[in-house]
Formats: sequence, C-alpha cells, structure tokens
Amino acid sequence: MSGPTVKAPWPLARFAQAAVAAAAVAEVARAVTVRAHALHPLDTSGSTSGRVSQVYVNLMIVAAALFLVWFTRSRRIAQSLSPSPLPGSAPWAVFSWLIPVINMWVPRGLVLDVLRASGPGAAGRRDRVLVNVWWATWIGHALVAGVSGGPGQGASLALLLVAEGLELAAGALAIAVIQRVTARQAAALGSTFPVPGAASLPRLS
Repeated sequence: MSGPTVKAPWPLARFAQAAVAAAAVAEVARAVTVRAHALHPLDTSGSTSGRVSQVYVNLMIVAAALFLVWFTRSRRIAQSLSPSPLPGSAPWAVFSWLIPVINMWVPRGLVLDVLRASGPGAAGRRDRVLVNVWWATWIGHALVAGVSGGPGQGASLALLLVAEGLELAAGALAIAVIQRVTARQAAALGSTFPVPGAASLPRLS
C-alpha cells in the first residue's frame, strides 16, 4: 500500500515570507519613530514610538516562529529526499537558531545542508552565494545595530541608515532563500509519487 504523497511546503513558505517582509518594514518604522522621539521629545509622541516598537516585536516573534516551522518542515522533506542522513538532529536544527553565539554561524550550514538534500543540482555556486550573502547581511545588521546602540541611544544617522539598510536586505534575501529551498523541493517532488520513508511526515492541511 502506498504512503502519503509529499508536497513542497508552499503555504508555510508564503506565510513565512509575508511575516519576514512585515517584520523588516516594521523594524524600519520603529527606528524612524524612536529616533524622532529621542531627538524631539516635545514634538513627537512617546506612546506612538512605544506602540510601533510593540508591533515590531510581535511581528518579529511571528516571523521567527513561522520561519522555524517552515524550516523544520523543509528539513524533514529534504531528509526524505536525501539518500544519506542530514548532519545533526531535528531538535538541534531548531535550537541552534535560538542559542546565543551558536546562532551566529551554525544555522547557515543547516540551511545549506537542506539545499544540498533538496534535489539534484541543489546547493550549487549560486545557491551558496545566496545563503552566504543573506547570512552576511543578517550578521552585519546585528553587529552594526549593536555598535550603534539603537535609534533611541543617540546613534549617528549614518550607522542607523546602514543598520536599517542591512535589515531590509536581510529580509529580502531571507524571502529569496525560502523561495529557493521550497522551489527546489517542489521540482524534486514534482515527478514523484509517495516518497520512500515519507510515511512519518504529517499531511499539510
């Protein structure tokens, strides 16, 4: 008896992409309103900057959660497509994104592992460049934002512009990475029926 047909996680990918885009835009809006209030406290509302900051925090939590759900699903599909086990365990593939310091470099390798396992010809030079540039912009944003001290700490306008530019670039590239991985898996699964070892994968509603 055949097992369930595995499909690329397009619904999860679209939700994650939308959430990442919304969080990136909200971060820029937060930086603008917080800096405006810090520079002109009598002319701008502190409650407005507080509300925008709260919206950003909520959107970032949602984006991170959806991204991790998409990544977990994509990794399981990649494992079903790969003739050999992926490095690391499933829990490690999630928690490595959340552990300070470790999350500065380990997740990049995990994403490349998923790409490599997601179909013939995956993780070629262009794929590695995409992942590496995305990761560089993400880490660059974190470092510049840390050095600047944030929009409410009297940071220079130049540093804030660089930080927010890197934030937008990292968001756009994260969306591209989600697209690339999911498209690879869709192509690999497009000509297949029930995938060996896929019976344990939950159906997408």
